Amino acid sequence: MRSASEMHRSVMERKTEADAMILAAAVADYTPTGGPQSQKLRKDQRIETIELTRTLDILADLGCWRAAQSKPVLVGFAAETEEMLEHARAKLKAKNVDLIVANDVSRSDTGFAVDTNAVTLVSHDVETSVPLQSKTQIAEVILDRVEELLMGRGPEAPQKVVSEAAYRNSAP
Repeated sequence: MRSASEMHRSVMERKTEADAMILAAAVADYTPTGGPQSQKLRKDQRIETIELTRTLDILADLGCWRAAQSKPVLVGFAAETEEMLEHARAKLKAKNVDLIVANDVSRSDTGFAVDTNAVTLVSHDVETSVPLQSKTQIAEVILDRVEELLMGRGPEAPQKVVSEAAYRNSAP
């Protein structure tokens, strides 16, 4: 993939193939208007502003498409620095998804630059706080919740969801 629009197109082309889709981050919220430059910008060109265009929102577009059906289960993330739960609840509703994994990235022991995280799983019926632990453990908790959501979808739901970590641990 070379652009947010290519990623959007690829995901939308494959959306019917999945039972669950976990979108861990936005590709980019904005992109330079007009796309990449064909030549290097030199310092002496004195570009003082770069015009930006909002990119397509893959998660919101999936939620809009999925509104008329029961699958796939859609999971998004909300990395917040303030009013984490309020923003996560708003995102859950606005993007029509099943679960938002909210985390406070202003903390020094969670977020992007460390191997640990603490999150709150926000769904339409329950909010679950997950205390500080490794990101691998957080991923297992998220997959367990996705499995619960899938099992609640009725007879067309898959019989079992296996995480990569569980698969690795059971392999000979």
